[in-house]
Amino acid sequence: MKISPEEVLQFTGLQKKIDKIFSRSLRIRQVDAGSCNACEWECTALTNPVYDIQRFGIDFVASPRHADLLLVTGPVSRQMEFALKKTYLAAPEPKLVIACGDCALDGGIYKGSYAITNGVASIVPVDAYIPGCPPAPAQIINGLMELLKKICG
Repeated sequence: MKISPEEVLQFTGLQKKIDKIFSRSLRIRQVDAGSCNACEWECTALTNPVYDIQRFGIDFVASPRHADLLLVTGPVSRQMEFALKKTYLAAPEPKLVIACGDCALDGGIYKGSYAITNGVASIVPVDAYIPGCPPAPAQIINGLMELLKKICG
């Protein structure tokens, strides 16, 4: 799989926005709130040699205390509701949240189940949505760019 010239330009634009806003790397904490793991595979693909987003100043971190952005996947199971709130509260200001995947938006295929909530926005404020089941890595990058455009104004 090759990256198209348009995607290369998209990556370059992303790096410039990150530098302008944060003056350093963008740090993302990915939170699995009860998903089937398809979205996690796509998030993991962002760091493989095909996309290699670390070269554009984006790093995944293990602690929400070090994160600039929470990337939440999954429909938010009842068991993860408190953990997601706690993770959100642990993140430093400004708290940025992206709901990634159809399940994170409104419950997806699990919608209506007694075991889940009505998506990430019913638990914490969401700044951007990335639809898809699962969203491709290029869609996730596009969602990041849209959020950064929104922040830049």
